[in-house]
Amino acid sequence: MATASRLADPTTPLADTAEVLADPGVSHAVPVSQMAPQIGAVFDSGGLNGAHHCTASVVNSPGGNLIVTAAHCLGSTSDVFVPGYHDDKAPYGVWHLRRIVVDPQWSASSDEDQDVSFAVVEPLNGRNIQSVVGGYTLGIDQGSDSPVTITGYPAATQTPITCIDRISAYSSTQLRIYCTGFTGGTSGSPWVIGSGMVIGVIGGYQQGGDTADVSYSVAFGPNVKALYRHAVSL
Repeated sequence: MATASRLADPTTPLADTAEVLADPGVSHAVPVSQMAPQIGAVFDSGGLNGAHHCTASVVNSPGGNLIVTAAHCLGSTSDVFVPGYHDDKAPYGVWHLRRIVVDPQWSASSDEDQDVSFAVVEPLNGRNIQSVVGGYTLGIDQGSDSPVTITGYPAATQTPITCIDRISAYSSTQLRIYCTGFTGGTSGSPWVIGSGMVIGVIGGYQQGGDTADVSYSVAFGPNVKALYRHAVSL
């Protein structure tokens, strides 16, 4: 889907639990008081003066400096990440990228099964991003039937949306979820299971989907694990 603080307990759903669970697959705006700081918007080089075109999230790493998103989201290290972005505000600062890591098959042919990217984030004011906003655990081979929460930034709004639903397998390499309103700008939105683990990001098939109500993700497996290991080594 191209051109998308409760730090102490990132496993809590991002919207009112009873409301969301009673209406799976229906998206809701995230109030600023319930925004997970690990999730943010990806802007072009203009930062807050520019446009946000994707979504990303912080993933736990030894260096405390990694975000994960879709590979088609990051054009260059001039992009910036704004965690917790809400209504034109950057409560945790604007973070610059030092290195973008994608699979060679993505670089060679935009292989939809490799539409995942990690980015190494520069420190800000002497601190790494994970120490400021926390992070999600990277989940590998977590299956294809879990209920997940997805949260992302439609390009046309300054407020993120969130949705809970159960995922399914679209193919042996791709996952699918039905959630309303995930339009352009939500590519890279993390798929988070209840343990605080990110098991996918909007991307993959049709760069995340060609309708607003059905989204896709690469199934995180050995290739994503190897990509993560490469990213943490940089």
